[in-house]
Amino acid sequence: MGELRVLDVETARTVERICDEIVPGSARVRPAVYVDALLALMDEGAREAALAAFAKVADGELGGHAGTPEFLQVRALAIEAFYSDFVAPGVETTGAWAEIDFNTPLATRLAKDWSYLGIVPAPAPERR
Repeated sequence: MGELRVLDVETARTVERICDEIVPGSARVRPAVYVDALLALMDEGAREAALAAFAKVADGELGGHAGTPEFLQVRALAIEAFYSDFVAPGVETTGAWAEIDFNTPLATRLAKDWSYLGIVPAPAPERR
């Protein structure tokens, strides 16, 4: 899963699975990397609550959790992780904006910088 600061590998897989169930196709951008970065910035109580929400929503059928506070929190994180147009460093895929054809003149000029979350781009391949 790469370098994660809060999530262990198993929990990261759970986060990815749940995000993909809520926002189909989102696993391709590695939303667990985004969620992990957000969790790392939270205070301990908020982080524990978010992790508990993912654990609770992962238990059983997703639809059985709809409308619960845990589901609403997890859904918000899943939507943000994808529709912010995040793509984890080193992942070769398009983000949500290409998928939904969000290509206004301003949007096409944006240089997305996730460093405020502690996510730095993968180093560019060395040219010879």
